[in-house]
Amino acid sequence: MATVIRFFQDGGIFMFPIGLILIVGVAIVIERFIFLSNAKKMNRDAFDRILAMLQKKDYQGALNVGKSSDAPVAKIISAGLQRMAQSSRREDIELAMEEGVMEAVPRLERRTGYLATLANVATLLGLLGTISGLSEAFGAVANADPSEKAAMLSASIAVAMNATAFGLFTAIPLLLSHSFIQSRTLEIVDSLEMAGVKCMNILTHAQDLMAKQRAEAGSSK
Repeated sequence: MATVIRFFQDGGIFMFPIGLILIVGVAIVIERFIFLSNAKKMNRDAFDRILAMLQKKDYQGALNVGKSSDAPVAKIISAGLQRMAQSSRREDIELAMEEGVMEAVPRLERRTGYLATLANVATLLGLLGTISGLSEAFGAVANADPSEKAAMLSASIAVAMNATAFGLFTAIPLLLSHSFIQSRTLEIVDSLEMAGVKCMNILTHAQDLMAKQRAEAGSSK
């Protein structure tokens, strides 16, 4: 612990904003991971319930689940069912579901982009801290005894590098976390689109059967 404190103190004033970036970044990573994990679980549970109802042609029950659930997939399918009550055209129903996907995506991607920005800022602050430390080191060595200059310069450079090291220590995990969270977000978005297509096919098939039955009934008369 003493080594860590010494490392932090020797890095200069720029260690503090880098440390703040690390704390904020970790908080965003934890919040996004929990949110996306809950969203994935909610989507899976809601989709299983709605799919079972659609297969039984219980459209009102599926609509009620969509209205009462906070899962994005439930909202998307609910939007399609509401549009189906107004128009039986597949294009209109697909458009309503696509609008639901577009509404869900910003919530899934919220704050994820900040991680890449924070990582870049941490790296730049580390470099700035090193440059500042080196400037102070060369200024102090300029007036020192010639026999001590080499030792003083080596020690000063080592201390100045602490800022860059801490900046990279902060940036690398944040960039990896950004890629991981982004991939999980894209996975959820793809699952939403897949769920919409699957439900759309079920609804279209049911409509085709109803139309066929009406046609057969009309021809029998």
